Amino acid sequence: MAFSASRLAQSLAAQDPGWRAARHCIAYSGGLDSTVLLHAFAALARESGTPLRALHVDHGLQPQSREWAKGCADACARLGIDCAVLRLAMDPARGESLEAAARAARYGALRAAILDGERLHAAHQADDQFETVLMQLLRGAGLPGLAAMPPRAPFGPGWLLRPLLGFTRAELAAWAQEAGLVWREDPMNADLRFERAWLRARVLPALRERWPAAATTSARSARHAAEASRLLDEVARDDAARLLDDGRLSVAGLAALSPERQSNVLRWWLKSEGLRAPPAARIACGLADLLRARDDGAPRLAWEDGEIRRYRGRLYALAARPAGAPAVASACTDSRWELGAGLGSFRLVEGTGAGLCARRAARATLRFRAGGESLKPHPGRPRKRLKDLCQEAGIVPWMRDRLPLVYVGEELAAVGDLWIDAGFAAGEGSPALMPVWDGRPRLF
Repeated sequence: MAFSASRLAQSLAAQDPGWRAARHCIAYSGGLDSTVLLHAFAALARESGTPLRALHVDHGLQPQSREWAKGCADACARLGIDCAVLRLAMDPARGESLEAAARAARYGALRAAILDGERLHAAHQADDQFETVLMQLLRGAGLPGLAAMPPRAPFGPGWLLRPLLGFTRAELAAWAQEAGLVWREDPMNADLRFERAWLRARVLPALRERWPAAATTSARSARHAAEASRLLDEVARDDAARLLDDGRLSVAGLAALSPERQSNVLRWWLKSEGLRAPPAARIACGLADLLRARDDGAPRLAWEDGEIRRYRGRLYALAARPAGAPAVASACTDSRWELGAGLGSFRLVEGTGAGLCARRAARATLRFRAGGESLKPHPGRPRKRLKDLCQEAGIVPWMRDRLPLVYVGEELAAVGDLWIDAGFAAGEGSPALMPVWDGRPRLF
C-alpha cells in the first residue's frame, strides 16, 4: 500500500492506541527510511501538538560521520525538532562482528537516552523484516528469532516501536521522492563484507524476481512465529508457577515434564533471570546430566553467558563469573568493599546494639575463605567450623568460598550478614557496626 502520513498514523494507532498523548523520539540516521519517518511524524506532531524529538547515533566508523551528524541536526532544526547526537567510541573485541558490535552499542546508547515512558521509533520497514527472517533462519534460530523484529517492545524506561514494518522500501522511496526529501546512503550498507549487505545485494533481488510478495509473506510468517512464541511463554509461565521456589527450579518437577516442555520452561526461566539461554544442543545434553545426577552430585551446565547448578533437588541459574574466589583489598574504601563480579558490595553501618562492637571492629578488614575458619555465633555454645555452619544453613557450595569474612586483626568476627562471633557482638545499647551486604547473590 502507498505510504503517507495518514497511513503512518493508522500504523501508530494499531501499535500504540494512546500514542497522541505520549512523548516521541525518532531514531534518525539520515538514511531514506528514517528521513521518511522523521518528516511524516513531524507532520502528525504539528497537527496534534505531540512532543517529538530525534536522536542520532554517531558510531564514528566513517570519516564523514561528524559531518553526517551535523547534517541530521540541521535537518531536524529546519523541522523545528530538537536532535541530540550520541557519539560512540567503537572498540570491538577481537573476532567480534563489527556489525553486531555497532548494533549493540547503538541500542545501548539509545536505551540510555530514552526518557521515562517515551516512545522511540525505529525506521525498520518490511524489507528489513524480510532480511531479518532470512538471517535468523540461516542461523538456525528458534521461534523467538524467527519472529524477527516486534512492532512494539519495552525499551529501557520507555518503548521501542517500529511503525514502518507494514511498508516496503520502494513505497517509502516513492513518497520521499514525491515530497522532495534528501537523504544520504551509508556506504556500509553496500559493503558486501557484512552479512546483511551481502544478502540485500546478492539474494533478495533474485527472491523478489521469483516471488514479488516475499517481503509481505515473510512478515506474515514472522507474525505467526511471534504468536507461537507467546503461546510457549504462556505454557512456560504455567509450568514455572508449579516448579519455581524463590527463583530456584525443582528438579523433580522438571523431570516430570516432557523433554519439549523441559527445554521451554528452562529457556523462559533463564530469560527471567536475565540470562541468554545456551544453544539447543547444549541444553539437550546438559539438562539430561542435571536431571540424572545423584543427590550428592554437583553437576553443572556452563556456557558463555552463565551456568546452571544443582543442589538439594533444585536448579540455580548464575551469571558467568571468574573462576576461584575473588581478591578483596584489606582496606575499606568509603566504608564499602566491592566484592567482585556478581557478588555485590559490603559495608558496616553504624547503629546501636545489633551488630559488631564498634570499638573493636573500627579497623576491620575483609577476606574470603582460606579453609579452617571457625566462629562462635551463640554465647555459651561451642565454636563451629564455618564449613559446618554453611552445610547446616544450606548455603549452596559454590558460594561458600565467596562469603565476605570480616576480620579484626587475625580473628574472624563476622561472616557476611549471616553470623557474628559472640566475642565481637555489641552489647545492648552499645555503639555497633551492622554488616550490610548490598546486591547479595542467592545463597540458599
